[in-house]
Amino acid sequence: MFTHIVFFKLKNIEQATEAKNILLSMEGKIQQLKGLEVGVDVLHSERSYDLALITKFDSLEDINSYAVSEYHVNSVLKYLKPMLESSKTVDYES
Repeated sequence: MFTHIVFFKLKNIEQATEAKNILLSMEGKIQQLKGLEVGVDVLHSERSYDLALITKFDSLEDINSYAVSEYHVNSVLKYLKPMLESSKTVDYES
């Protein structure tokens, strides 16, 4: 099992719910995606990012396919990227 985690810093924190919904829209639309969780930060500390995405895949090949899938590129990244100040990722195998 491979886990892909992304932390997002938004330009405007008031867009957190909209950004969360964009990410959640992937559920059932990307075959390789085996698990999806999205959370909005509640502490708002200096170290905090605004949003976290946790996704699960069967293989590294599946993560790579997901990254370039039509839905991910045209329905998620297209709308999410303009909202972002920055993002960081962690990818690991368990």
